[in-house]
This record gives sequence, C-alpha cells and structure tokens, in this order.
Amino acid sequence: MNNEDKIHSFTDLNAWKEGHKLILMIYGITKRFPKDELFGLTSQIRRCTVSITSNIAEGFSRQSYKEKIQFYSMALGSVTELQNQLLISRDIGYINKTQFQNIAEQSVKVHKIINGLIKSSKAIIHNS
Repeated sequence: MNNEDKIHSFTDLNAWKEGHKLILMIYGITKRFPKDELFGLTSQIRRCTVSITSNIAEGFSRQSYKEKIQFYSMALGSVTELQNQLLISRDIGYINKTQFQNIAEQSVKVHKIINGLIKSSKAIIHNS
C-alpha cells in the first residue's frame, strides 16, 4: 500500500464516500417531495441519511475498535431506517420505481461496505 492509498481521514473510507453519494441522491429526490412533508418524511429521511456518514466519521475517530463497531453499527441501523423510508416514499407515490431502484441499490452498497468495516474491526479485536 503506497502513501496515496492510506486512510488519513474518514473521507478516505469507501463507506463514507458511498454514503455521501447516497446523501446527495436523497437530497436531490426529496427536493421534489410535497412541501407539507418538509417536517415529516422529508426531514426524517434526510436526517437518517446524514446520520449514516456522521456515525462513520465518529466511529473513525474512536480509538478502540469496540467503540468503532458501536458507531459503525449505528450507521448500519440508519441505512436500514432509510430503506424503510424509501419503501414508504415509493408506496405513497413520492418517488417512482426507477428512482427507488437507484437509491435502494446505493443503500445496499453502503450497507455492505459498512458491514465489512464492522467485520474487519471485529477481526482486529479477535486477533489482538
């Protein structure tokens, strides 16, 4: 691994990068939600999506792998919460099937990467 590949910041983590893409997708799509949803589903879906990368960032800064796992697990929970809210948004007609599919695929990608972070952190604990 050369110096360019090293992880210096939480923004270097693929989980954060892909989570950030997800945030941009969510903000783009929720702009079109009805204005009367601004303090309802729009706010909720945005908050939980931001929570994903916020918990990844906070976990990255923690010194112990046990603490890292705790924050990465919270990020994972936020991805699942988002997936539920996407289903609701699709089923009440705020997003169409194509939009749903694109965002759902990105959320699955983020979920898998975070799961990998948790597994590798657990392996480090186990091997120490």
